Amino acid sequence: MFGHDNVSDYRAARSHIGLVPQELTTDAFENVWNTVSFSRGLFGKPANSLYIKEILERLSLWDKKDSQIRMLSGGMKRRVMIAKALSHEPDILFLDEPTAGVDVKLRKSMCKEMSELRETGVTIILTTHYIEEAEEIADRIGVINKGKLIVTEEKTALMKKLGKKELIINLYEPLKKILNPLSTFDVALAEEGKQLIFTYDPIKGDNQVANLLDHLKQNTIKYKDLTTRQSSLEEIFIQLVGES
Repeated sequence: MFGHDNVSDYRAARSHIGLVPQELTTDAFENVWNTVSFSRGLFGKPANSLYIKEILERLSLWDKKDSQIRMLSGGMKRRVMIAKALSHEPDILFLDEPTAGVDVKLRKSMCKEMSELRETGVTIILTTHYIEEAEEIADRIGVINKGKLIVTEEKTALMKKLGKKELIINLYEPLKKILNPLSTFDVALAEEGKQLIFTYDPIKGDNQVANLLDHLKQNTIKYKDLTTRQSSLEEIFIQLVGES
């Protein structure tokens, strides 16, 4: 870890790592300021009140600095855990489901804070069951299934390679069934025949959409409008886990 053996030179190796465990492990009767400052001292770092203040302000904890941990909400306690992990200025931050059990508003706020932390140069390794959370903030995705890492790739590349697109066509007149001229396309009816949904691979670039629209025109099937939808990371995750 940064040139240090994590067994024989574990203190130096760990000084580069910040860890936010899923469990809330703090002294319930200690206040926020002392809790975070103590964590910094554990790594042999000299006192730095300006840095501790900066962390607490960044995590919206400054007004709670004198509050005992037991008086804080669950979301605030999780912020304290992040502050503790950042107290010794680590280069890598491990977050084990930091937003588990918090409400949607707080989860959004914490995602924003994680993005801001990343911008400061801290590498964040996040484990989460909220796939939309990973899709929103991650640069690189790893999928674990049955204890094995089955894929790890840049998020945009993964979604481009495995993601499918849907063209949703809203029809003027509903169709009762897929007509023969359209059977060569990956299409399905929805909304009682009022929508025609075409699933295609945008990477192929073989004018699939244009060809389908030409077929509709040739068969006098009129449509009101068109919309497209990209596969989400959650759908790709389900696909990968199902295949492994």
